[in-house]
Amino acid sequence: MDYETVSATKFGASLRGLGLNLLVRDVVAQSEALRTLFGMCAFQVSRNFAILQYGQQVFQLHADATYATHPLVHLLPENPPRGAGAQFHLFDTDPDDAAARAGTVGFTVLQPPKDKPHGLRECFLLCPDGYAWVPSRPL
Repeated sequence: MDYETVSATKFGASLRGLGLNLLVRDVVAQSEALRTLFGMCAFQVSRNFAILQYGQQVFQLHADATYATHPLVHLLPENPPRGAGAQFHLFDTDPDDAAARAGTVGFTVLQPPKDKPHGLRECFLLCPDGYAWVPSRPL
């Protein structure tokens, strides 16, 4: 499927399994940050929407304005961070490299790269929307 040209109807109908949709304040900035730090591919990037791909996984970013009639819009906190508790593991990304570049795209290093007892080297990076991104590699 060509994610750059697929219609919303065809894209929506193609989705299967577990879907992930992140509500963010700035779709363009978040897309660029995810490309820069984690090598993700971004498609149809606009102020309101983007399709992101990491490996074979596809997920979506939506701007707050796109949720005007959505039942979750009233649950958004007025002050950041708002993604507290959500963490996304990126098992094919070098944590040392991502942590070194995190500040260049406005991410905060919550925990620097560290070898963990569960067999991974990982770090925790917090994006401006409050989501924890966890680049990881096997030891």
